[in-house]
Parts: sequence; structure tokens; C-alpha cells
Amino acid sequence: MKPFRIGAGAGYAGDRIDPAQALAERGGLDALVFECLAERTIALAQLRRARDPEHGYDPMLQSRMRAVLPACVRQGVRVISNMGAAHPQAAGAAVLAVARELGLTRLRVAVVTGDDVLAWVRAHNAALTECPGAERASALGERLISANAYLGAEALLPALATGADVVITGRVADPALFLAPLMHAFGWRGDDWPQLGQGVLVGHLLECAAQVSGGYLADPGHLDVPDLHDVGFPLAEVQPDGSAVITKLDGTGGRVDRLSCTAQLLYEIENPARYLQPDVVADFSHVQLQEQGPNRVRAWGAGGQPRPAQLKATVGYRDGWIGEGQISYGGPGARERGELALQVLQHRLQRLGLGAAEQRAELIGVDALHGPSRGHDRAPYEVRARLAVRCASREQAEQVGQEVEALYVNGPAAGGGVTQSVREVVAVASALVPREAVQPRVQVMEL
Repeated sequence: MKPFRIGAGAGYAGDRIDPAQALAERGGLDALVFECLAERTIALAQLRRARDPEHGYDPMLQSRMRAVLPACVRQGVRVISNMGAAHPQAAGAAVLAVARELGLTRLRVAVVTGDDVLAWVRAHNAALTECPGAERASALGERLISANAYLGAEALLPALATGADVVITGRVADPALFLAPLMHAFGWRGDDWPQLGQGVLVGHLLECAAQVSGGYLADPGHLDVPDLHDVGFPLAEVQPDGSAVITKLDGTGGRVDRLSCTAQLLYEIENPARYLQPDVVADFSHVQLQEQGPNRVRAWGAGGQPRPAQLKATVGYRDGWIGEGQISYGGPGARERGELALQVLQHRLQRLGLGAAEQRAELIGVDALHGPSRGHDRAPYEVRARLAVRCASREQAEQVGQEVEALYVNGPAAGGGVTQSVREVVAVASALVPREAVQPRVQVMEL
């Protein structure tokens, strides 16, 4: 069998569009995957859906589809994405609307649902981890927004079997978006654990898009990445045994080499020998990476053990508000005036009853990254004072920015460029749910 060519069209919700368009048009792909859901992204999408029942999917969905659908339909490239977020059905309808707008005469979209386990989490008062002050779901009360289980490749296989041009999902484990089309193309069994582990390796290397082709890697003078402004998104040429060559399009920027692949291999991996996924416990401890030419790295050697008995679910909940304000000081004595501004703000917070609140008060460029223990041997010509405070209400959060703005005439000399912002905090916790709590379903929509 010829290699299966699969590309990464996005590594996060706000990723660039033009590298994905280039892959669609001249990548010779079999499948193009857009991975766009981070931990909190789906909880934020649930809030958008609550405000607008017809929304809740990725805001860039239509823009991405306009860029790639014409080439993908023309060349038979299947598109797979978790841009459905909190409302995959609405996302599927939006994809068809874009297809009509582009004048396409046929398009089949398969929508995968079933990841929403909020009702189960509430009904069973699920135990939570990484949630200070709330050991059980009931402790969150009305603050609980969402609970979405990480589906695996097996949930996507029925969608691929429909012959859909586009597969839209909600929460799915990132590597599973890549593993599913490989299983479908090569007929891999769902209990061939070493084979599935190798497929997860391919997915893990591709899931963050440019991170494996030079993005987030450059350190000028120490580690140079050519033409970072035009970094090419990666693709994999996958063999039936799961071994793969990671590469990118000729003429694009970035670099694919053993270093870039190693960096991505280790990204977000707690235990390389036991990488827990819905489909398999992958073993990356014996992975081999071998450069086979410019921008070509062969990856093989992953293994796997039987999949976990439970699925991880991300639980989103409201966790207060953050009020923020910033103001700049420039010229001689800028640092001293910035420090005085922060002292004034601390007194004001005490008066507002926010003195004990969780907060950050810092001078950007002096102590914002490493704290007050660094940077004291310099006298910067300009600083930007920033105050951010977690508050119980929106009204309190708005007061934080107002106090910073008041420094214009009630603070040190020559402050300017004030900005204010208020945002609701959506926090996430984790829960484990039994597999029977998840009932994946596929809905086919077509022109």
C-alpha cells in the first residue's frame, strides 16, 4: 500500500490559516486534521452557546473551511476537526453553509457527538481533581458549566465509514484525530495495542502543527529557524506498519529535524512509557527518530498496552472575575515611579476591601516573569505597571481597572497609556468517567 499522507492544519484555536491552505492545495494529502480544542476552550464555547444557542463552535471554523474546502473537495482530501467544540451539530451546518457559499455542488459532513457527560457528572456527583475547594461536582453548584469526556478514535470510525468529506467532533483526544483515519485506511484492529501506540505517536508529533516544524523553537544565535514568518505546517507519510516520515512542504519556512521532533515528542508527556489515551496506553520509551534528508525524519518504535478502563473528562466551571489595569512610565526614574504607582494601588485595594484577594502587581520588563529577585541591577528607561486582581464579582473587577486609570491625576508624574480589562474566569478540573457514560453518535449532513 502507498503511504497515507496526513497533514496538520492547526495546532490550536487561533492558529494561522495560510499554512493549512498550502497543505490542502499542494500537499498531496489523504487527510487534513485541524486540532483546535485546549483544556478550557470547550468550557468557553459552552458559555458562547448559552448566549447564542446556534453557536458554541470554533469562531474560526468558517474562515478555515473557506480556505481549504475547494482544494480538499477537488483533490479528495478528507477534513477532520474538533472545531465542533460545544455544538458539533451547529458546526456541521456551518460547514454546509460555507460549501453553498463557495458554490460546491456536493459535500457530506459527519458530525460526532456524545462527549458531553455533564448530566452524568451531576447525577453521579463525580469526584474532581485539580479543583481547589471542591472534591465533588456538587460542591460547584451553579458554577458548573460543562463536562466533556475525551473520545477516542473508535468514536470517529463510524463517521469515516460514511464516506464523509468532513468529520466534525467535539472533545476528542488530540492524537485520536490522526489515529482514526490511519485505522480506517489500514484496517488496524482496535485491540492491536502496539500498532495503536505507533499511530498515537504519529498523532502526537503532528497535533501541535508548527511545533514540530520549527515553531516555538527559535533562539537566535543558539537555535536558528529559517523563515519563521512562513513556517510550514507538518505532514506525515505513514506506512501500513505505522512507521512514518515527518516532513513539510518544499519552499516553506521552519525546520523538521531530529531536534524539532524530539522536542514535540516530549511535549506534555508525563511518563513516556505510559502515555494514557482513550484508545491505548502508548509507550514512547523506545521511539527512534532518524533524519533521512533535509526536513525528513522517520519515526518508529512506539508500543502500547490495553487502553484505560475509564475516560478522562474536562470539567469547566466559573471561578470569579479578573480585573486588570496597566499604565506606562518613561524617562529617568521610570522604575521608581512605577513602583510608587503599585504602592498607591495597594493602599487603594485595602480601602476597596480587596487587599487580601489573589493578585499580581508587577513592572513588566523588570519583575513580571521572575519576580523581585531579578533585574535590580538595571535602571530601565521605561516600565509598564500592571495590576491584576481576582474578584468575586464583575463590579469589583471593574474597580481594579478604574483605580489604575485614576493614576493619571492621582499617581506619580507622567503616567500614560492606560488600558483596562475585565474577564470572567473559566477554570477547569478533571474527572474520570466510565466508558458506558459515553454514547458516541454520528449524524450525516449533506448538500
